[in-house]
Amino acid sequence: MRELTEASFDRFIADYRSALGTQDDGSPVGIAVSGGGDSLALLRLAVRAFSGRLAAATVDHGMRPESAQEAQAVADICATLGVPHAVLSPTVPIAAPGNLQQKARQARYRALSDWAVERSLTRILTAHSRDDVAETFLMRAARGAGVSGLARMAAETAMPYAAESGVRLVRPLLDWSRAELRALAESTGWPIADDPSNTNPKYDRARIRRLLANAPDLPSDRLAQAARNLNEAEAALQWLADEAWLTRATVDGTTIRIDAAELPRETRRRLAARAIRQLRNGEDWPGEGLDGLIDHLDSGRAATLAGILARPGPPWRFAPAPPRHGQS
Repeated sequence: MRELTEASFDRFIADYRSALGTQDDGSPVGIAVSGGGDSLALLRLAVRAFSGRLAAATVDHGMRPESAQEAQAVADICATLGVPHAVLSPTVPIAAPGNLQQKARQARYRALSDWAVERSLTRILTAHSRDDVAETFLMRAARGAGVSGLARMAAETAMPYAAESGVRLVRPLLDWSRAELRALAESTGWPIADDPSNTNPKYDRARIRRLLANAPDLPSDRLAQAARNLNEAEAALQWLADEAWLTRATVDGTTIRIDAAELPRETRRRLAARAIRQLRNGEDWPGEGLDGLIDHLDSGRAATLAGILARPGPPWRFAPAPPRHGQS
């Protein structure tokens, strides 16, 4: 294994501190390692950065015959490094129909969140790269996403399913290219797992990845920069929505009323989304259907989204939808 250069290590430390937004308190750190090039590069950097307080986990979705062997390969690497490692399995089987990759992602975060809470970890690091940012930007643009969807994924945010426990999700590699991370992983001599779904054209991300590989006029670094630029617009819009919530929203038990009169559509969307999340006890949903919901409310019609019934106003009223006929 070639030595890790001081320049690469110093860059990682600077990016980690920037993502964290505060001083490292020396608490235990967890990382998600799939066995792919990006995550193995993260493992190599993190082993040196967090010596003695690092733990790793691999989520085996059980969706491919090779997945158990790949998880064991990561376990073997961690054993040689002296890093505690766990192989995690989703608590709920991932099955069709539906978006399998989305289901797998949700199951992965849930498993990692449970693991983090069990080990009293305060943060989990993932190896999302600049290329992931560019791909996500184009995928969401193709679906007509708004500013929040197109903005770059946060470098530091609450860990899904473990926000109440204070666990944070940190992405310190958002300014690193997939190619340089791959090179960093290959220099170790460790076996690198290549998930065939990354090149399977039936998946949106694989098609976008192929498009970018064959479109020099769409460089990933410029797309990632566009996503970064939208972060500032997103922060401003969210600030306005938060201010509107303080003056326009009233929470009464399981009913939320919102005075949406004369507010810009984007602010109305954010207030409605916040009401839905709050009534779902903080559990998020993909956000699909929100524009349709706003259209219904604006035209004076009620609508149900993510288990929440919204009635037009004034004011708009949100409450858990009653069970459907035949459901308890």
